[in-house]
Parts: sequence; C-alpha cells; structure tokens
Amino acid sequence: MNDAGELAVAFTRVLRGAGLDVPISATIGFTEALAALGLDDRESAYWAGRATLVQRPEHFDVFDRAFAVFWDHITGTAAPDDEPEQQEVSLATDDGEGDGGSTGSDDESIELRFSATEVLRHKDFADYTADELAEAYALMQRLRLVGSPRRSLRLGPTPAHTHRPDLRRTVRAALRAGGEPIRRHHLTRRTRHRRLVLLLDVSGSMVPYARALLRFVHAAVAGRQKVEVFALGTRLTRLTRDLATRDPDEALRRATARMADFGGGTRLGQGLQTFNDEWGQRGMARGAIVVFMSDGWDRGDPDQLGEQMARVHRAAHKVVWVNPLKVTPGYAPLARGMAAALPHIDAFVEGHSIAALEHLATVISTD
Repeated sequence: MNDAGELAVAFTRVLRGAGLDVPISATIGFTEALAALGLDDRESAYWAGRATLVQRPEHFDVFDRAFAVFWDHITGTAAPDDEPEQQEVSLATDDGEGDGGSTGSDDESIELRFSATEVLRHKDFADYTADELAEAYALMQRLRLVGSPRRSLRLGPTPAHTHRPDLRRTVRAALRAGGEPIRRHHLTRRTRHRRLVLLLDVSGSMVPYARALLRFVHAAVAGRQKVEVFALGTRLTRLTRDLATRDPDEALRRATARMADFGGGTRLGQGLQTFNDEWGQRGMARGAIVVFMSDGWDRGDPDQLGEQMARVHRAAHKVVWVNPLKVTPGYAPLARGMAAALPHIDAFVEGHSIAALEHLATVISTD
C-alpha cells in the first residue's frame, strides 16, 4: 500500500478489530497527516497515528503493539538497527474462527479480528463490487427508516387519565360489572410517523452511488412505511410503485426501465418545480420529511433551484440533504446547485456508506 489514504483506512480497521473506537473523523485526520508527512519516516507516522487515532491513555499499549505488527509489515519501514521481535499474529473472523491453534509459547500474541460486515459498513459505495452491493442490501434491510413521530388528530385508548373520556369502553366495562362503572377509560391523541419523501439524483455524476442508494430506498419502500420516492435527472420520475415489490432485483429492474434519463444530465430546479406543482400542492410535502440525495452538481438555473427549495422548506417539516461527496477531505459546498440549496436545508449529512445511511436513519427519525 503506497497510498496514504488506503493505508490509513486499513490501519484504522486493525485498531477497531483490536477494540479501539476510532471515528471516521479521526481516520480523515490521520490520512491528512500521512499525506503531509509521507510514509518514509516511521517515527512521524507513529506519532501522527497516536495523536489522531488514540483517544484514551490506556489505549496507548494496544496502539503500540498494533503499529509494530501492522505498519512495519505493510510499509517495510522497520528500522534496520532494531532487533526483529517475534510476534504471534492470530487472524479471526467475526464468527470467531481463527487461522490456527496455540503454539504453546509464552510470548504475547496479538489477535486481529476481521469483520467483513464492519468493513462493508464503512466502505465507499463507489468502490463496491456487484457481490458487495448484494450483501449491502441485507444490511440496508435492517435499517428502520421511519419519519419522526407527530401527534395525530385521531383519538385512541390510553391507560392514563385524560380530559377525554372513552364512553364506549367505559359503558362496556360497566355492563360486564353489573352496570357499575368500576373502571373509567380515557382517550388521547394518537402518534403517527411523518411521511418520507425521497428524491434521488440519478445523473451521470451520481451513478457510482445511485445504484446503492436505489437499493436503500427500495428497502424503505418494501418496509411498508409511508415513503414516496422520486428520481431527479433531466426530468422528475415517480418510482414508488415500481419499488413496491419485495423482490429487490425486480424492483430495481422496473425502476431503471422507467428512468430514461438515468446517468444523463441534471436539472434539479426544473425537476423540483415539477414536484412542487404536481405533488407538493396535493399535500405530499406538507408536514413531511423531504430527503434529497444528490452531489449538488446541476446544469440548470441555480436561482430556480433556490426558489423551489424554499417552497419545499416552507411546506415540509424537515429538509435533509444527503451528499456522498461530503466525506471527502477538504470538501466545501461550492457547486452551484449545492450552494443554492444549502440555505433551505435543515440537515446536511454524508451518504457514501452503510454507516452514513445509519446516521441518516437517526436524523430522519428524530426532530
């Protein structure tokens, strides 16, 4: 591994397998430090990793041992004056199976646990293979993508004492007790989940992520929640019915066949105006959580996009923008479309991996 980013990510996974909690932000910081310092100076790389990846002093020993085993082996930068130290390394998968038994030696050994699921959770969608995309769908199905709760106008039974008596249940209970209203029942306003409206950018710049995000929105629709899905390209295409089937391959085949502009240009403002005129006025966006999945690259008029985003923001309960490029070190929302939409966004989150989508599910489900 000669690339600083690949090496930093690989070493971070080793630390996580050793039990250290290393956030993505720390990995990014380590990558930037390696890019600045280079990979030739072992001591500089060591202190860069210790400063960015270790959060607690009691974890220094684990970091030192992992660094000695991993770094020198991968980079071949072991100091020539140092005596080689014998280390026993045991690889174990996430199902607990190792690659060999004990050697009977009293020397300390390092066990590096490998979790394919954990690696897949943090891997960028753009680097997925076809098999990994199928495995990722199984993880997406576990996500509970529901809107935040809101109070409904409808009433329902409650064990609490409220100012709304449930006369029907009270009378029925009284008849069972010989006509005596021994227990009084009450009503309260029910709680319902807000509608989700997902608008997915399917332009050429989003193709590396669009196929994975299509599987994500299909998992949401197949979960039988209140979800509406639209594709945004050179036109607006409603995909809710096409994604309603539980067979993911069939759902994606139908959706792809309907999107004649898949992998083409982008006119976010024009497509959003169509949504506001044809669907927003019917109340689809009113009180809903509207989620845009786009990198913000737009060939249309940015003023039109800003105006239509303002219309959506006035009607919706919350507007969330998911940008797969946000995780890129040094990223700034400088694209014309992204800059025009940003003032009308309540939450701006990443969307490049399963872990990012898990965070998105949390943002959606909370006010």
